[in-house]
Amino acid sequence: MDPISDFLTQIRNGIAARLKEISVPHSRLKYEIARVLLEEGFISNFRIDGDGPQKRIIISLKYLDDGSSVIRGIERVSRQSRRIYVGCDEIPRVMGGLGVAILSTPAGVMPDREARRRRVGGEIICKVW
Repeated sequence: MDPISDFLTQIRNGIAARLKEISVPHSRLKYEIARVLLEEGFISNFRIDGDGPQKRIIISLKYLDDGSSVIRGIERVSRQSRRIYVGCDEIPRVMGGLGVAILSTPAGVMPDREARRRRVGGEIICKVW
């Protein structure tokens, strides 16, 4: 029903199964979320595979030397049934600043730190820590 929730669940399941890569159907929003996860150091890389309606995003999950995942938790905040919008002064800090809230703003999809710096609010898509 909700493609972003499915995307986040596939990441969680891939981590639980200790997979090196996961493959998800492509969408512009999923691409932007993957870009933010890469910039923030939660995944090691991602790429686009295929073309047209068969296009997929291949995400390389990142693990520490001891085998544990860099992503400790990932949860959807704003849902299709209940959208959560915040102003630039109301953006929550995830795990006291150790995690990242990913926002969809008029200036594009960005992490919470950048949204605060640029003084833009928007919809909180998810939290990652």
